[in-house]
Amino acid sequence: MILPINTYGSSILRKKAEPVGEITPELVELAHNMLETMYKANGVGLAAPQIGKSIRLVVIDLAKEEEERDPIILFNPKVEPEEGDNPLVSDEEGCLSVPDIWVKVSRPGKVHLSYTNENGERIDIRNAEGKLARCALHEVDHLNGILFVDKISVADKAMNASKLKRMAKENQSSGNSAL
Repeated sequence: MILPINTYGSSILRKKAEPVGEITPELVELAHNMLETMYKANGVGLAAPQIGKSIRLVVIDLAKEEEERDPIILFNPKVEPEEGDNPLVSDEEGCLSVPDIWVKVSRPGKVHLSYTNENGERIDIRNAEGKLARCALHEVDHLNGILFVDKISVADKAMNASKLKRMAKENQSSGNSAL
């Protein structure tokens, strides 16, 4: 089932999401619906707050269009920068909740990612890097009420201010506002 995606200005995007207790068949089904929604929107990651659920659930699939899908379902994900030599990497990001804005964001190059999968198994990935590191950081930010536009340069904020204001105003008129 395709779910509606909340956009910039929606209050749920600024709330800290609640941890998931028991992983139920209903939550696994929600994760699969999130994947379907993400694929339809041509995304690589989607966090539960983006579809109106304030829980710590993320889905990611970094497979390229021509590759076989390789989805990851992450319940209660934790991501932190790896210790030691770990320079920031600047790369372009976009977001399904902030459509039509693509800007460079600096993030740690390597992270430690841990989560519980849909089978209740705890997964621990050390030194994740590249797209997985960037996507995990971006999606876990969503779970903490942070959007990638909060991390962009002053110049990029100024350049995209009118688009962001328009999105926020649209959400305000639909009753979903709060930045």
